[in-house]
Amino acid sequence: MSLCKRRGYIFQSSEIYGGLNSCYDYGPLGIELKNNIKDSWWRAMTYHHDNIEGVDASILMHPRVWEASGHVDEFTDPLVDCRRCKQRFRADQVEGPQCPACGGELTDPRNFNLMFKTYMGPVEEQAAIVYLRPETAQGIFVNFLNVMNASRQKVPFGIAQIGKAFRNEITPGNFIFRTREFEQMEMQFFVHPSEDAEWFERWREERFEWHRSIGIRAEKLRWHEHAEQERAHYAKAAYDIEYEFPFAWHEIEGIHNRTDFDLRRHQEYSSKRLEYFDEARKEKYIPYVIETSVGCDRTLLTVLVDAYAEEPVRDDTRVVLRLSPKIAPLKAAILPLVRRDGMPELARRIADDLMRAHRVFYDESGAVGRRYRRQDEIGTPYCITVDAQTLGDQTVTVRDRDTMEQDRVAASQLREWLDDRVLFL
Repeated sequence: MSLCKRRGYIFQSSEIYGGLNSCYDYGPLGIELKNNIKDSWWRAMTYHHDNIEGVDASILMHPRVWEASGHVDEFTDPLVDCRRCKQRFRADQVEGPQCPACGGELTDPRNFNLMFKTYMGPVEEQAAIVYLRPETAQGIFVNFLNVMNASRQKVPFGIAQIGKAFRNEITPGNFIFRTREFEQMEMQFFVHPSEDAEWFERWREERFEWHRSIGIRAEKLRWHEHAEQERAHYAKAAYDIEYEFPFAWHEIEGIHNRTDFDLRRHQEYSSKRLEYFDEARKEKYIPYVIETSVGCDRTLLTVLVDAYAEEPVRDDTRVVLRLSPKIAPLKAAILPLVRRDGMPELARRIADDLMRAHRVFYDESGAVGRRYRRQDEIGTPYCITVDAQTLGDQTVTVRDRDTMEQDRVAASQLREWLDDRVLFL
């Protein structure tokens, strides 16, 4: 957390006013990392599949949407209060009748709806109530017909979306792991009911591989199958991809078989026919849905935790973020060895050329070893140094962040050399 603030990854929201609990801002490096994660997910979902389309649905939706989805009645946590210290806790996370903070008596549990409520229009009245969406999935379901007709897709096909969601969590915490405002990356895949098990397994396999593709160590990942009592009432099957954080194993993505629950409910509440006519089967049915849902903020926390290392280097300790070059905020740092002999000017030209395609950083301040350490700490995979030899043969020194090994590369080939190592495929 200290590194995140110091190096511009994540700041406390409204910090100059004392901060706002469980709300965070992404700094210059944080937003680059977040955008790279989203770009990787979007490409994996929509660029690599010709039967998945994208949408960006509104955060504010008709209140009936949340009645149909069950959120108005069922999106609740049991809440208890301490009569002595007035702290609040989720009842299912408290053992016994006493407050875990002060030992005081707890109130009886009562249900607390996690949706943020607001009003649309100038008058705060019951008829004007709207909600900040607690998930992005419903924006996909209500656009099922729109997307299918506009894109001419046929079942099986999917709809992907990245967007903000809001939950008035009782017990947020663990930095950005659980926050009240967060970003989801979700894909709902519509299938024939007889093919749900097959597609469920295919998406389980593909989603696990995506986490490995962005550099997360496989040995820190595992599957958790939801027991029947854990599953949402509409779910036929549910698995979580979990990561071993310093504070415990926790979910970073869920893959769920939602059956036809969502489309059927929206058909019932909207009176709009959401059935699909399958020309090949000569059959009409409401598709089943295989959902993949991953938190962007949790994924960002995961890659930072997984990449962070402290290791001895001679008589010093090196702090390094071993981020995958494909998602690292900065792809390379351009460093003139000294500020004379034309090296800064040449280094600037190299930086100007590379920044047309990649996020790079120019730094001529301080000893080159210290500059290497700064880039190690923020996760920059390559340092490109312009030195005396460069002036003679137009080659540069390229230092690898992870191995600290150095190679000579022709300056004219740097763009292609970097492309091969940092671009998404």
